[in-house]
Amino acid sequence: MGSTRAAPRSGAIIGVLAAAGITVSLMQTLMVPLIASLPALLHTTTANAFWAITATLLAGAVAMPVSGRLGDLYGKRRVMVVSAFLLAIGSFVCAPAESLIPMVVGRTLQGLGMGVIPLGIAIMRDVLPPQRLGSAIGLMSSSLGVGGALGLPAAALVAQYVSWHALFWAAAGLGLLMSVLILLIVPESPVKSPGRFDFVGAAGLSAGLVLFLLPVSKGAEWGWTSGLTLGMFAASAAILLVWGWWELRTPAPLIDLRTSVRRQVLLTNLASIVIGFAMYAMSLITPQLLQLPAATGYGLGRSMVEAGLWMAPAGLVMMAISPLAARLSAARGPKASLLLGALVIASGYLLALFLMGYAWGVLIFSCVVSAGIGFAYAAMPSIIMGAVPRTETAAANGLNSLMRAIGTSCASAVLGAVLANMTIKLGPVTLPSEAGFRAGFVIGGGIALVAALIVVTIPGRRAAAREAAGTAADLGRQVRTP
Repeated sequence: MGSTRAAPRSGAIIGVLAAAGITVSLMQTLMVPLIASLPALLHTTTANAFWAITATLLAGAVAMPVSGRLGDLYGKRRVMVVSAFLLAIGSFVCAPAESLIPMVVGRTLQGLGMGVIPLGIAIMRDVLPPQRLGSAIGLMSSSLGVGGALGLPAAALVAQYVSWHALFWAAAGLGLLMSVLILLIVPESPVKSPGRFDFVGAAGLSAGLVLFLLPVSKGAEWGWTSGLTLGMFAASAAILLVWGWWELRTPAPLIDLRTSVRRQVLLTNLASIVIGFAMYAMSLITPQLLQLPAATGYGLGRSMVEAGLWMAPAGLVMMAISPLAARLSAARGPKASLLLGALVIASGYLLALFLMGYAWGVLIFSCVVSAGIGFAYAAMPSIIMGAVPRTETAAANGLNSLMRAIGTSCASAVLGAVLANMTIKLGPVTLPSEAGFRAGFVIGGGIALVAALIVVTIPGRRAAAREAAGTAADLGRQVRTP
């Protein structure tokens, strides 16, 4: 019934949900033009200033699976409106900030709104006509790259020619606008999950994630073998083990681990970690390569605004590729689209080794990598949704988004360490070396090939259907057994 009501205005629904996804990704790129200036702007040290970045990462990681489960229980649109409103409130807090604490509080609130994209994908499954679903999911998934690519030059222009405060005032306005549009145009999903919210599971997962992602983000600063770093990793492992024990025994878990360990879901989530790593490698390396001084012999000497403009077409490629990815998924299955995406990403990194000396070359290989990401991101939610009950769609997509976020965090740590240790001196300044950039491209390409190998092991449509049927039969026998 929900699909019938939504059909006449499905275009408007898709447009609003995709715009909401782009708004979320803009929040992640707002800070990029400010990174070098943050200590001065906030009157703090460089180490402390980076908490304005880390806070959003940690809050977003916690928010994605939690908001997904809340959406399944209490209404996906309702939770999506709250998420967009949190983005707006966080931006309002950041806009007048002149010191670290309000900035970190505001960025944390922005991070708590990051569940918008998995919630939007789940709503699409419930309210759109089947013939529109594949391309809509691809567009929603690609909104992360589109917002990032377009947001970088826009944020740089506003910060350079207006004021950095204006970035957050504009973000606050966008967040409020998205809240209103979702409320007015997007119908509430008719599909809800029975049960109550698992507060113990949410607290355990949140603690485990924070204790894992915090040392991943700060390990280079604290020392990878320091007691603090190793202690947090150990505490994270212990908490997540206890959390898993709890989730398997509670009648209404935050995340259904029995569903999550099905091969189709588990392997897709593993592929998501690796694809997220490969995506962020490009985002981390390319801006630095474009902006390094030409005097290095390999830097391209572009300003922040120019670098953003050279990178912007890559985000548009992600959007353009989503209908093609949907057609491939419909014809050959989303596994084929995901495999093609991983191989295209790997080929883009191979091109980078030969084209990194030219701005037009950066444009070409970044567009190739983004095309691969577009194929992959369009496919992963479809694979996940084909393997989980409709009542768990938002939670499953939230977990999948979390896996991508873990991949990007690991990429930041690994490639940050590579570029920090492979350096040259240019006068008094230490800069990443050409060999460091090449090593980063090789790592990105190698990781993409690992993703392809994982994808090959994901069950196809028929095998997944047999696995789901077998799981349902096992559950039925358990219910009938006294």
